[in-house]
Amino acid sequence: MKLKKNDQVAVITGKDRGKKGRVLQVFPERGRVLVEAVNYKIVHKRPTKDNPKGGIAQVEGPLALSNVMLVCPRCSKPTRAGYSFLSDGTKQRICKKCREIF
Repeated sequence: MKLKKNDQVAVITGKDRGKKGRVLQVFPERGRVLVEAVNYKIVHKRPTKDNPKGGIAQVEGPLALSNVMLVCPRCSKPTRAGYSFLSDGTKQRICKKCREIF
């Protein structure tokens, strides 16, 4: 899994194609990711003490990992991520287009 929380991603397919957002949560066991302000769905809320009226709310739904691409912070383009080992032996993600470490 090459995506982490707070990464910038772009949606490459589906109804929200072309939108960019920040990763809020990653579900590696399900192969899904929750992206900020993307893939809204309507949820009917039950009345509770905090919300006595209940009602209808919009919440983000999870997207499949295959439908998003990581956005490089340097070149600002959707790109594939690779891995590189630094001289001290640590493993870092790199942009496949501009070879920038992020």
